[in-house]
Amino acid sequence: MQTAYQNAMEQLRKASEIAELNKDVLLKLQSPDRFIQVSIPIRMDSGELKVFTGYRVQYDNTMGPYKGGIRFHSDTDLDEVKALSFWMTIKCSVVGIPLGGGKGGVTVDPKVLSESEIEKLSRGYVKKLKGIIGRDIDVPAPDVYTTPKIMAIMADEIGDKAAFTGKPIENGGSLGRDKATALGAFYVFEKAIEKLSLSKDSKIVIQGFGNAGAVFAKILFDAGYSIIAVSDSKGAIVSDNGLNIDEVLKFKENTGSVINFENTKTITNQELLELDCDVLALCALENQVTDNNANNIKAKIVFELANGPVTPEADLILKSKEILVLPDVLTNAGGVTVSYFEWLQNINNESWSLEEVNTKLKEIMYKSFDEIYDIAKTKDIDFRMAAFVSALKRIEAKMEI
Repeated sequence: MQTAYQNAMEQLRKASEIAELNKDVLLKLQSPDRFIQVSIPIRMDSGELKVFTGYRVQYDNTMGPYKGGIRFHSDTDLDEVKALSFWMTIKCSVVGIPLGGGKGGVTVDPKVLSESEIEKLSRGYVKKLKGIIGRDIDVPAPDVYTTPKIMAIMADEIGDKAAFTGKPIENGGSLGRDKATALGAFYVFEKAIEKLSLSKDSKIVIQGFGNAGAVFAKILFDAGYSIIAVSDSKGAIVSDNGLNIDEVLKFKENTGSVINFENTKTITNQELLELDCDVLALCALENQVTDNNANNIKAKIVFELANGPVTPEADLILKSKEILVLPDVLTNAGGVTVSYFEWLQNINNESWSLEEVNTKLKEIMYKSFDEIYDIAKTKDIDFRMAAFVSALKRIEAKMEI
C-alpha cells in the first residue's frame, strides 16, 4: 500500500492534468515549503526524562499563512504530517479562505500521560517552534487527541491568542468551533441530498465516533436521518431499525465505547465498512478504504469526514462501481473555515454570535459544494478531482513563480 503522502501526490498529479495546471506550479506543489522535526525532552511525573519527537510541516502559503492542526498520536510520523499539510493546502483553497496548508504532530500516546505531562509536552512543542509559528506565519489548531485546552496552553506559551485557533471561548475561541467540522459536513450533506435526490429514509453508517463522527451523527439524528451503525476504536454496533444516537452517546460516555449497546449486534470495523447502506461516512483515520476492501463496499455514497480515508486505488474501484465519493477536502472543511473565523475575530478583537458564525459557515459550504458540483458535471469528473481542480486553479492564479 502507498503511504498517505504518496496518495496525496497521486491525487495532485491526476488533478493537475485535468486542470491543465502550469507545470511550474505543479513542481512547486510537489514539495512542502518547509518541514521541521524537533526533539522535546520532558521530565515525567516519575522524575524520568523522556524525549518525544515532534513535527511541523508548512506546505504552501500562496493563499495566506499556513494553517493546520497538531495531533498527539502514537502513529504520527513525518510522512503522515506531510500528506495532511498538503490536504490542508487544498482544503483551504477549496472553500476560498485566505490561508495556506500546514500540519503538525507529536509521536506520543497521550492516554498514558498525566495532565501535567501533557502541559509540559504542549509547551515544549511550542518552545521548539517559536519564530516558526505565529498569527501571520503559521496558525495551528487542534487535531487528533489534542483539545481546546491544549491550544490555550500553546497560545499562552507563545504569548498571542491569535497564533492558535480552536481555543476555549474564555481564551479567545470562537462560538461554534466545537461543532464546526461536523456542521460543515452536514451542510455539504444537505446539498448532496438536494442534488442527488436522496431521502431521509436513507440508511447511514458512521465509522468513527470521536469528536467529528459523534457530533455528525447527532446532527443527522436530530434532523431525522436513520443511522444504522457506528464504530469506535474498540468495535462497531449495528441495528437495522436504526440507533438512538442520544442513548448511544450516553452509553459511550458511561462505558468508554459503543460496543455492547442494547439491542444491537457487535461487529468488526471491517464488517461495518462493508454493510449494505446508502451512505458510509468515514470519520476515523486515513487509508480505511483501500484496494483490498473497496470491491466489498455496498454504500451508494462514501462521505469522507476523516482526512484521506480512501486511497487512490480504492477511488478507481469505487468509481467503477458507480459509488459517489464526497471528498474530505470539501466535506470536513467546516473546521478550518471556523478556525479562520476565530483567527479573524482575534486579530480584530471581535466576538461573533453563534448565529453569525453558523450563517457564514453555511454560505461558504453551500457555495463551495455548488462550485464543485458544477465543475464535476461540466468536466465529467468525480467530486474529488473537481474539488482539486477548483483549489489548484485558485492557487495557480495567485502563485508567483
